[in-house]
Amino acid sequence: MRVLIWHVHGSWTTALVQGCHTYLLPVTADRGPDGLGRARTWSWPESAVEVPAEELRNEHLDAVILQRPHEEELTRRLTGRRPGHDLPAVYVEHDAPSGDVPLTRHPLADRPDVRLVHVTHFNHLMWDSGRTPVTIIEHGVLDPGPRWTGTIARSAVVINEPVRRGRYVGTDLLPFFAEQVPLDLFGMRVEELDTAPGRSIRRYEDLPQERMHRALALRRVYLHPVRWTSLGLSLIEAMHLGMPVAAFAVTEAVEAIPPGAGILSASKERLREGVRRLLADPAEAAQLGKNARNAALDRYGLARFLADWDRLLAEIAR
Repeated sequence: MRVLIWHVHGSWTTALVQGCHTYLLPVTADRGPDGLGRARTWSWPESAVEVPAEELRNEHLDAVILQRPHEEELTRRLTGRRPGHDLPAVYVEHDAPSGDVPLTRHPLADRPDVRLVHVTHFNHLMWDSGRTPVTIIEHGVLDPGPRWTGTIARSAVVINEPVRRGRYVGTDLLPFFAEQVPLDLFGMRVEELDTAPGRSIRRYEDLPQERMHRALALRRVYLHPVRWTSLGLSLIEAMHLGMPVAAFAVTEAVEAIPPGAGILSASKERLREGVRRLLADPAEAAQLGKNARNAALDRYGLARFLADWDRLLAEIAR
């Protein structure tokens, strides 16, 4: 199949384009949000093809995967076809709802012509989707391999745009953790963060995925300080690396981290103490990391993810 999709979520799209289809990615001269094209920091196969946005009308398309509300009109304008009518369409919701939770109405609620795909069961539970048909396809990631060594007794944190996303991703909690555990913060635009209150926070910005995985695997613990967001792919990738993980017991994290695979708590004090314990005990950290990797491979393997998407695309294209 030839599938139109915008490059919105790099890590998620990296997994999707490993499939057996041709993925058409609009590109514009400025490579802005509606024309980013292929990834620059991930390695994508040749089946992920850049198409100038103005030429999409001439392309054969079998389906479109929407990820933002305005992409429905964008598709109609650029292709001349209406998603859900003369072009089979699904809409992937990457995020947990915001606003009046749990009463938040989804932008595509009561749309029987478009399939809504949630990436977690928690998101499905919290969004009000009305009569729109829903499929849940949990995340899958490329397995980077069991790389964890934990030779650097510091905690790794991955947050993209920590200033903009603020309390949602626990940016305000970083100084609290850094009072007792040294943190290495990775992600996009991390240099915008003023780390003066937490002097043991080191920042690493915009590393290519391969380099970031190597760097993460050297750290003793992976800390996931997120309060409210969908399940972070960086957490799943850390588990694949064999890292022991520590996360707040909120949203989908309680499903992703089974007993014995990491530390979960809604208490920031208990979570910080758990990280301190793992930093001081490499043997315990190694065992939790081994269990975390096994859990991630079992639930978030790439083969299952791609098979789920193959089934859904075949179903909507009938």
